[in-house]
Amino acid sequence: MRATSLIALWAVSAFGQTDAFVSGLEAFRGGDYAAAEREFTRAASEGTEPRARTFLALTLAATSRCTQAEPDLETAVGGATGDLLKLAALALAQCRTAESRFDEAAGVIAKIRAAYPGDADVLYLAARLEMRQWNDTLYQLYRQAPGSFRVNQISAEVLETQGRFGEAVAEYRKALDKSPRTVGLHYRLGRALLMTSHEAGALELALKEFQAELSLNAHDAVAEYQVAQIFQAQGKASQASAGFERAIALDSGFAEPLVALGKLRMEQKKDLEAISLLLRAVNIAPGSESARYNLMMAYRNAGKIEEARREKAELDKLQKTPDGEFTDFLKKLGEAPVNK
Repeated sequence: MRATSLIALWAVSAFGQTDAFVSGLEAFRGGDYAAAEREFTRAASEGTEPRARTFLALTLAATSRCTQAEPDLETAVGGATGDLLKLAALALAQCRTAESRFDEAAGVIAKIRAAYPGDADVLYLAARLEMRQWNDTLYQLYRQAPGSFRVNQISAEVLETQGRFGEAVAEYRKALDKSPRTVGLHYRLGRALLMTSHEAGALELALKEFQAELSLNAHDAVAEYQVAQIFQAQGKASQASAGFERAIALDSGFAEPLVALGKLRMEQKKDLEAISLLLRAVNIAPGSESARYNLMMAYRNAGKIEEARREKAELDKLQKTPDGEFTDFLKKLGEAPVNK
């Protein structure tokens, strides 16, 4: 385990502690782990600094000696408080993750997430554990069941994340050949087809897949919404309207069909009905720019200028670009997913 993962170790106050303990902290901060180990060992043997054994364990863990470190880390996690608890728990969780003891690592992370819910180090370690679990489980799937439809499905999902939608379509079709009645596969194939093209032929193929999904699961609000969207793209307004209404009836907390139906009602000059629908959408998803924009337009069309100005102000707040390095990173990841 990399020593850099134990950030903030040197931030623990050394005021009034033994020379050996203080020297150990300074050595660790300077990257001299051999000296840190020696000084913490001496401080622990003196018995005057109760934290010395924990810091010795942190040093051992930082230099890839988790087997030696774990007993004292476990003791610290069970009895320490504050920053020392956090450091010990992070080190213990990293050791267990490195050894593929994922369930044990998850238990430790759950404990420190409860104590430090917004801590960057804790969240990073939780994400790292999930990635390790994903990779390990995926390896087992390909190794243990290479001919299963799930291998084709997961291959398609990975291809989608890479933007290789044509190849994803082929993998979804292989999965459906093996398991045609598995719920969710027709939906995912339809979505991949839409990502390849919005030409008439692709729309018709995707429509058939979403309808096939609904034949397996008539309660799928998202598939119903996709069917309605395709009808709208094909100029079939009445069928689209009915589809959006069904999606809303199936899931009253689904904002997107409320927005879509609100836009349709505006096109039909039914602005008051549009306002009602769009207000529901904004209440469900107050951060939705689409819902805010269309509500603003519906208010304007209905002559409710003050309300339109209010929504314009809310929209301006949403469209203001947040500052910060992490925001720039998120932009590179692409558009955020919708709620469904």
